[in-house]
Order: sequence, then structure tokens, then C-alpha cells
Amino acid sequence: MTTSSNHAATANGRANEIHQPRARKPANAQVTRAYHEEMRPSSKKIPSEGTPGGTPAPPDDAPPSVKATSAARRELRQKSRRMFPTIEYQSRVSYFDPNSNYSNFRGFFVLFWIGLAIMCITSMLRSLRETGTMLSFRQWPLFTENLWELAGSDLLMCASTGVDLPLQLLYKNSKGLLRWKKGGILLQSLVQAIWLYVWIAWPFARDWTWTAQVFFTLHAIALFMKMHSYAFYCGHLSTTFHRLKELDMPIRPETPRAAAVRYPRTFQLREIPQVDGAANNDDDEDKDEDDAEDKISPIFRLRNDLAKELTSPQGNFTYPDNLTLSNFLDFLLCPTLCYELEYPRNPSRNYLELFYKTLAVFGCIFLMTVTSEEFIIPVLDESHIRLQSAPTWIDSSLIFAETVSRLLFPFMLTFLLVFLVIFEYLLGAFAEITRFGDRQFYSDWWNSLDWLEFSREWNIPVHNFFRRHVYSASRGVNLSRPVATGITFFISALAHELIMGCITRKFRGYGFVLMMLQMPFVMIQRLPWIRERTLLNNVMFWICMIIGLSLLCALYVLV
Repeated sequence: MTTSSNHAATANGRANEIHQPRARKPANAQVTRAYHEEMRPSSKKIPSEGTPGGTPAPPDDAPPSVKATSAARRELRQKSRRMFPTIEYQSRVSYFDPNSNYSNFRGFFVLFWIGLAIMCITSMLRSLRETGTMLSFRQWPLFTENLWELAGSDLLMCASTGVDLPLQLLYKNSKGLLRWKKGGILLQSLVQAIWLYVWIAWPFARDWTWTAQVFFTLHAIALFMKMHSYAFYCGHLSTTFHRLKELDMPIRPETPRAAAVRYPRTFQLREIPQVDGAANNDDDEDKDEDDAEDKISPIFRLRNDLAKELTSPQGNFTYPDNLTLSNFLDFLLCPTLCYELEYPRNPSRNYLELFYKTLAVFGCIFLMTVTSEEFIIPVLDESHIRLQSAPTWIDSSLIFAETVSRLLFPFMLTFLLVFLVIFEYLLGAFAEITRFGDRQFYSDWWNSLDWLEFSREWNIPVHNFFRRHVYSASRGVNLSRPVATGITFFISALAHELIMGCITRKFRGYGFVLMMLQMPFVMIQRLPWIRERTLLNNVMFWICMIIGLSLLCALYVLV
């Protein structure tokens, strides 16, 4: 009775097993079944049905090749007599099923580019019919105007970031007021504030086009974040270096013996723990380790912790050997905003991949220009004329709502192209140039459930910067997590408002307000009875994203 119940349970378990979809076709089930039947002992073989001209089954001691040949012949004879082929049915899930673990959807990525190609060809044919030319870009003069002045100014701006290097040498060699923890932080902050103001105001003073200004502003903000990360991390290392040198002097009662401070690399500033005794009496192994730590001099442990903090994770660079011009220029080219003594590197460059990524950058810019010329600028021009002649505010509201709805798809497409051109192709090209190893510039942000998750996964270099230099710094001065998160969002919202103001020459605060509204939305979506509905949250995220982009454009351009 027990045996039969076990067999029934096994059969039921197999029947309830759900198979995942596979990328490749499985082996022929009929051939496999026939081969296993031939491999069974003769007492358990299933006799074949009457087959005229059939051959006897091979003996049990026959070589495997003979058994395989016999099984293949038998399977082919059975197959030739079947009028309808056998179909294997089993419990399986579809590729798009939520329970499916299949993740290779690269064909849709190819389809995306084919769709864009069709859009471009259609636009070119329409332009040829209406104007007699394949493409007529009204924005083309905006790209060529101020080009050489933009190139020279950008090169000068990059060179001006080099002021960080002599300042760091000054902080390291100073023995008085200009040490990092004394007047160094104040001096560095003043230099960075002046630098940012000068280069943000420069395009306004030169009256550049919006295309040149948005490129220059984005590059200025990126270089500013690089300057800040380089200065504050090297400043921390200079303080650690001075503490290590003080331990080389005779130890006196006033010698600082506080635990070494590890610079924030994850979520918060923290001290390297120093063990003073047995921490866990229940675990003998931990007790032995703690007893061993007790036998080591606290000064020796402190010196070891400080030396580790001054050394790169890979162990090839140590502060202050990194304070060189080549190291600083390498950091400027690396596709990251957070400075480290050393980065993982690939052994060689793939020049063909570099060529493809460079070509893709210009291809995406071309596609964004076509999308803007065909689907965005005509809508905004038409709406601007209609709004000027609208008799009542109700008519104006209807025209504005219609404009937002007509811009939904073009801005969704532009958003995806901006994502690809920056995080996949531009950063990928610089990673190939510098052999930068860590190329995870984004995560699966398209599956985000709220804006906080999106901010972590959409732009990993910027997220790492804010986590390290804003959030962790705020937590380091004993601010609570909600306050530190609010400060991070506030600074990020100011940066986004600055970018929108440079594009449109209008500082209205729309972008700042909409971005700060993400905080209450996150609090609502993180309620237990809402957080569990992952599909609903993802739908809400995409709806807010698509509407928000077109709404921002309509507000800044038309209002």
C-alpha cells in the first residue's frame, strides 16, 4: 500500500511539474524513448508490434552502437506507419508568462531599430514629395552655429578642472591651516562654486543656441561632479595619510587613536571596527579570533587599517602616488563620476566595437532630430499659434491637453533614444577607449515599481555619486534616512531644473516641482497593500513617465 501511494505521489508530482520555455529545441522524444527501451534488460523490454521484415532485438551484451542502430531503425519503421504524428504535451508556461524565467528578448530590440528605420524612410519619402529634398532639417543651423567656439570653450573648461590637482598637493603638504580638515574643505568648496558659476553662465553670456547650451551645461555638470568626487576623496585620503605619518612618531598621550574612517563606498560613512575583546562567548571560533586580536597592539591595528584605506582595492596604487596628471586625465575620460584609486580594466580594446558605438551615437542623434522635426516641432508651432488666438481659458486648456496627448509617443521615443545614446553607446565608447571594466551603467529600470527604484537603476553613475557624496555625507553627520533622502532628491531636482532652464531659457520651476512630487508618490506606492501589486506599480510608473515628459515640454515651451 505504501509503495503504491509513493508511486502515485511521484506520478502526481511529475504531472504537476511546470516546464520553463527553452531557447533551443529538445532532442527527438521518439528516438530517445526507443533508445532507452533498447537499453533495458531483455526481461523488461516492451515487445514491438508485428512489423513485417523487422529484425530481432539485439542481446543485452551488445555494444551500445548496435543498440542505438537498432533503436533508430525501429523508430523509423514505427514512424513510417503512423498516419498522424505524435505531439508531446506537458505543463509549460509561455515566454511572457510572469512565472517564466526566459529573458532573451533581443529580437524586440532588433524590431525597435527596424521600426525606427521604417519611420525614417517614411519621413524621407514624404519630405521628397512635399519639398523635393530627402530631408529638410530646420534645426541643422542650430548644430553648426557656435560650433568652433563651443569646441574651444569645452576644451578650456576641461583643462580648468585641473585646478584640483595642485590643490590636492597643497592639502597634502600643508602643515597648518590649509590641511583638508581645517581650511582645505572651505577652500575647495569656494573654488568649485566659482568654477560652476563661471561655466554655467558662459553660454548665457555668449548667447549660444539651445543645442550648444544643453551640451555644454550637461558636460559642465558632469565635470563638476568629477571634480567634487576627486577632491573630497583625495582630501579624505590626505587626512588618513597624515594620521598614518603621525604614528611613525613616538607615541604620546595626545596622539589621536580614534578608529580609521573608511570613505563611503556603499550607503553610509562608517568607522573600521577595532576589536577590544571577545565579542561572542557562545562561539568558540569567534572567541579564539577575538583573543588573537587582543594580543595585537591597538596602535598596530590602527596603522594597518589606515594603510589599507590608502590602498586601492586591487592593491596596485597607494595614496599619494595617484596625485599625478596622468591619473587625473584618466579619471576625466573614464565613464564614472566617483573617483577611486584604481578601476577594473579590460586587457585590451575592441576597436571594432568602438567604431560601432561611435557610429550608433551619431545614428541616435540623427533619429532624435528626425523625430523632433516630424512629430514635436510642428505640434508645438501649431499649438503656439492656436493658444494666441484662443478666446477663453477653457479653449486654451483644451488646446494644451491636446498638445500633451500628441507629444506622448514622440517623447517616449525620444526618451528611449536619449537613454541609448548616453548609457549604452556614449559611455560604452569611453569605456572601450579607457578599457574600463565595469560597464553596468544602468539596470533594468523598465521594471521599476516606483521613482526611488527608477532613480537607482536608470542612471547608475549619477546614482553612485549622489549615494556616495550626498546621501552618505548626510548620514555621516547623523541625519536620519528620510532627511538624507530628501536632501538627495532636492539637489537632484535643482540640477534637473538647471538643465531644463538652459534648454528653454526659462527658469519656471516646473521640473523641480514635478521631481519633488516623486517623494509622496514613493511613500504611497510603498504602502504594503500597494507594494504587493507589482504589475499595477509598473503600469503607474510608465504612465507617469510618459505623461511627465510631454507635460514638461508643453509647460516650458507654451506657458
